[in-house]
Amino acid sequence: MKLKALALALAGLAGLATVGLQVAQAKDTVKIAFIGPLTGGSAAAGVGGRNSALLAVQQRNADPAAKYTYDLVVLDDECKPNVGVQVATKAASDRAITAGITHYCSAVGIATVDTYAKFKLPVVVWGAILPEITYGNDYKQIHRVNGTMINEGRLAAKFLTEQGAKTFVVIHDTTDYGKGQNKYFSEFLKPTGGEIVATFPVSPDQQDFTAELTRIKELKPDYVFVGGLTPLGVRVRSQMDRLGIDAHMAGVSGIMTSGFIEGAAQSSEGTVSFHNGAPLSRYASGQAFSDAYAKAGFREDPDAYGPFAYSAANLIMDAVEKVGPDRAKITEVLNGTKGYKALVGEINFDNHRQNIVDANVYVVQDGKWVYWPDSDYGTGKRKLAGK
Repeated sequence: MKLKALALALAGLAGLATVGLQVAQAKDTVKIAFIGPLTGGSAAAGVGGRNSALLAVQQRNADPAAKYTYDLVVLDDECKPNVGVQVATKAASDRAITAGITHYCSAVGIATVDTYAKFKLPVVVWGAILPEITYGNDYKQIHRVNGTMINEGRLAAKFLTEQGAKTFVVIHDTTDYGKGQNKYFSEFLKPTGGEIVATFPVSPDQQDFTAELTRIKELKPDYVFVGGLTPLGVRVRSQMDRLGIDAHMAGVSGIMTSGFIEGAAQSSEGTVSFHNGAPLSRYASGQAFSDAYAKAGFREDPDAYGPFAYSAANLIMDAVEKVGPDRAKITEVLNGTKGYKALVGEINFDNHRQNIVDANVYVVQDGKWVYWPDSDYGTGKRKLAGK
């Protein structure tokens, strides 16, 4: 009996030790916010960004070496500044949230910087390209892994004129994003010898462009340059075809979404865009990301900015792993980012916490955005429709 009692006692102690070990191994949960447009005309980009950030979190949580468990708090800014400020305030005022992966739409990105600075929430922008988001302030909490419309506008002016285009019409929305695109494209076009023969500022919600496009048809430009997001691009491209306008169309990364191709359908063929990201095939970890994304079972494409959202998520989690879930310490680590190896290449923040990125040319070919050098248009097998 004594031996049996001793055996039971030892078994009980072993059980307690196992429970104690499990408790010791339990990880604290760290919350990170993801904010982007999950509904509306820019939802394809937002959902692709969300999925990519979620993939990064899932991979980190599966890593036994990670010090923390991560919880992605997903918020929809609807690509609307007023909604963006509301959800930014919700995230920033929640002390359980340590950092944010924020915004695809520039009008929302610029509207929320004061909120993040006020609550001292470190954020990494994953898609919005308005330069003023980083360069228009000196908020230590605002970082950006993607490039700006400065890179894209400069390349657009250079590339299009090198292709032989001489005359342009600009249609841009009246948000900060659209006005910025008009500003930078116009400035960079001047030294190339290209000429803007007309500029049409329009509401981002405008549906009918008959008046503008009728005038454009009379002007006969080589290119219609659209300074706006996917919904505007879809309406302009589709209506250009209906009115028989013999001109090419170009825009920067705001139209480079799967939603543009779905919305404009056959009209989208041959549309040119300029984007700060390279094709996944050109990144060292691009294939691994693609394979992991497919294995995770996401139904939607990561879209053009998904790799930047993925990189932003990992950048933040690496900072947390280094200094813990402390906003001030995370901000300090992010501010010193140099030589960080990410999916989108090496991340180096300048003195405004802006990553330096090269822009690239893309074209719609057979229902997909294709890297220009790899496209039939780039190799000369096909010619762009229009003039």
